[in-house]
Amino acid sequence: MMYYVSDRPQRTNTYTAEATSNRYRQCLFDWLAAQPPLWNQITYRRRQEYFSDDGDVWNAEYTDLYDEYAPITGKATCQQIARKNSEARRSHFRLLNQYHDDSDPTVTEKPSPPGYWGTREEGYELHGLVRNDLYTFDWDEDRSTLEFGVGDVLEDRYNFEHNERVTLEVRGNLQWNGDDSRLELIYDEHATQLRVQHPVRIQPDNLREQRQDAFTHTLDTENTTQAAAIDVGANNTLAVVTENGETTVYHARPEFDRFQSYSERIATLQSKLREDEYTSHRIQRLYDERSRKRDHSRNAAVKHVAEWLLERNVDTVYVGDLTDVLDTHWSAEVNEKTHAFWSHRQLLERIELTLGDVGICVAEVSEANSSGKCPECRSSDVTRTGDSFRCHDCRLDAHSDVAGAWNIVQSEEGPMARPAALSAERGRDAPQEGAYWQWNEHDWIPADFGEQSRSLDQPSLSKPASSQPG
Repeated sequence: MMYYVSDRPQRTNTYTAEATSNRYRQCLFDWLAAQPPLWNQITYRRRQEYFSDDGDVWNAEYTDLYDEYAPITGKATCQQIARKNSEARRSHFRLLNQYHDDSDPTVTEKPSPPGYWGTREEGYELHGLVRNDLYTFDWDEDRSTLEFGVGDVLEDRYNFEHNERVTLEVRGNLQWNGDDSRLELIYDEHATQLRVQHPVRIQPDNLREQRQDAFTHTLDTENTTQAAAIDVGANNTLAVVTENGETTVYHARPEFDRFQSYSERIATLQSKLREDEYTSHRIQRLYDERSRKRDHSRNAAVKHVAEWLLERNVDTVYVGDLTDVLDTHWSAEVNEKTHAFWSHRQLLERIELTLGDVGICVAEVSEANSSGKCPECRSSDVTRTGDSFRCHDCRLDAHSDVAGAWNIVQSEEGPMARPAALSAERGRDAPQEGAYWQWNEHDWIPADFGEQSRSLDQPSLSKPASSQPG
């Protein structure tokens, strides 16, 4: 078995896939269907051990289960499921410690322990794991494939020849090169789509070289570089302002409404659980769907921001750190948005990771007073309501998150040009190439400035921001 040095950065390629024959498809589903029951039995045994007198999940015995499942999945896959289960437990305990740490404001919602995986019969997502040295990709311009082995029972059931393996046609680009890590296959029956999560470990020296393939534009060291600031808002994923006054905003209110809808459905189901029940397959599925949809839009926004910043030759980005202001200046609803919805700390880590890959330095700075002063005249006589910012001294009308980012830039770099796209009500502030975006569940597209988007600026004339993995 191959092990990796922990300090090597890991990046994940994401593809879609489809079996190259009906025989492989049937075999694939039998292979996938065997893994949730194994995960669930390991989870159950650890849960029972946790509530025993000793209360130690690591005392649970489960290797005897391999005899039942290895003939179908292969023993290596059984081991990978157990390892992933352990990783999920460690992550849960780490978050739980942060939750109980009064000095750490990053985790405000009590984390749920690892849940059960749904089964094929229940119509949930099916997960399959393949050890790093037991799968191969064959990349071709016309037809790329993924191959991996299954257990002896399935080989016999589907009349495999010697050394024959399940073969899938892969769609998507190999964005990151490196040493293969554990592969994960996820089948969403509702969407009838098979996703492939392909993590790789990259040599640190190769990161800058590889980002030239991942991003269209790169920093031009011969031209003048500039700084920018990112304001992580409650109603907007990101608001970005450069020191030259260029602006881009990713509108998030519809995504938060969708997130809240999931939360309400989860709360309703939890209220119907028996006293001895903590969760259910259905609840866990809703949690997973909620997180996946949130992460998809967020990660696509960060990737597009990286492209946008590189086009403008930005080499330094200041990101607002909300640690000092969350509890004292923001409402409970806003705090829910930042912690549970956007998961502020995770978002900052994503920004640092993605921008760092493309050679942009990211520095966290306090957001204290970034929204309480006018960025133009420095007056404190201001009103901030939702997306609207109003200075009662100089009469500045602006988007509140744009004003926040403007303040951050000036606090670090000094006076700067007046940003474009300050507010929807002021047409003269609208950029020639619009800067406001909304999520359509696939891409970030120019914002619709109808009745429901009165607080946003003029629509963008730019092309949609791709949500392809990166």
